[in-house]
Amino acid sequence: MSIVIFLFGLAIGSFTNVLIYRLPREESIVFPGSHCPNCNHELMWYDNIPLISYFFLKGKCRYCKEKISIRYPLLEFFNGIIYLSFFITYGFTLEFIYLSLLTSFLISITIIDLKHQIIPDGLVVSVLGLNILYKIGNYFMYGISFEFLDSLFGLLAGAGIFLLILLISRGGMGGGDVTLVGALGFSLGLKNTILMILLSFIIGAVISIILLVFKIKSMKDPIPFGPFIIVAFYLSYFFSDIIISFYFSLFI
Repeated sequence: MSIVIFLFGLAIGSFTNVLIYRLPREESIVFPGSHCPNCNHELMWYDNIPLISYFFLKGKCRYCKEKISIRYPLLEFFNGIIYLSFFITYGFTLEFIYLSLLTSFLISITIIDLKHQIIPDGLVVSVLGLNILYKIGNYFMYGISFEFLDSLFGLLAGAGIFLLILLISRGGMGGGDVTLVGALGFSLGLKNTILMILLSFIIGAVISIILLVFKIKSMKDPIPFGPFIIVAFYLSYFFSDIIISFYFSLFI
């Protein structure tokens, strides 16, 4: 079963690469089929086998010999490892499916934001839709309370705070950051959404200072905030109790 999960992760990783390439260019993710971005030659199924095709083709397009970015097999492999890790941790459960698919969406958002400084609305809607389905599924399959109001407050608080920052900063924060925080806030609920926001600013400040000190970025260069939000989301999702307890222990 573990091998099947890993292979499934590879396949979704391949689709994630499609999202990362096509969405910023406003291309359909369905049509046309897979093709070389350099020569536009349609790729056959055997040119598109996750991980394997890259090494079989020696990292080059079969038709024009253009180099294929190493990002493609690395992302496929990483996605497969993530799926396998969640499966080992949670078994074949709803939470495994949720976290696996959510992570693929968030990987797409991270890379697109880093490369293009945008967060596609379609991906944010997909994240929100997945969060809603997960909570509904938890209720009907496991009897776990939906806690709709807490989720709604998380969404409104996250989006509201970032919208206020967007208006005050006059472009210092992107609209995609506003919707992303709202979508992830629906998953976390109010308390953990506040934690996510605080952590995102702490992480963002630390990383920004490092980039400036080592002259990787200048004060004029935009620094995408989406990746900071996503890292803060995972910290809040998995470690909120530990982080909050540690914080309060500092004052006791």
